[in-house]
Amino acid sequence: MRRDGALSVRQEAILRLIRSWITEHGEGPTIRQIGARVGLSSTSSVAYQLGQLEERGLISRTGRGWNSCRMGGP
Repeated sequence: MRRDGALSVRQEAILRLIRSWITEHGEGPTIRQIGARVGLSSTSSVAYQLGQLEERGLISRTGRGWNSCRMGGP
């Protein structure tokens, strides 16, 4: 997260991907699917970015896995 509170380019790309993936597939993408599409090979890097987005209330999960991800907070 940047100091000015704005999303990073990568976080914006992840949000766009999640939004379009949910529209197309009815559920969120997996960590590996996100990484492959935004250029992150490390699943822990993807999980970190998702955690940052979740902390900001931009996404939420209904289960343990990130593919249960939804846009917006709880």
